[in-house]
Amino acid sequence: MTRPGTFEIRVICAPEQAERVTAALAGTFTTGPARAYPTRERTRVRLYLTATAPAPAPALPPVVSDR
Repeated sequence: MTRPGTFEIRVICAPEQAERVTAALAGTFTTGPARAYPTRERTRVRLYLTATAPAPAPALPPVVSDR
């Protein structure tokens, strides 16, 4: 179960791609540790990450020109 504002990401990939996929997700979202489980056929892995979307950039006030 996730907290409000968080969500679960599940990715199925080749084991040799798991580190790259986890790093890419961590660069985009705030993530917890990845949990990895083999798929049924045992040739790929399932990655589960709890994530939070990054906060949006603050809005800047409009610049008023005195010209």
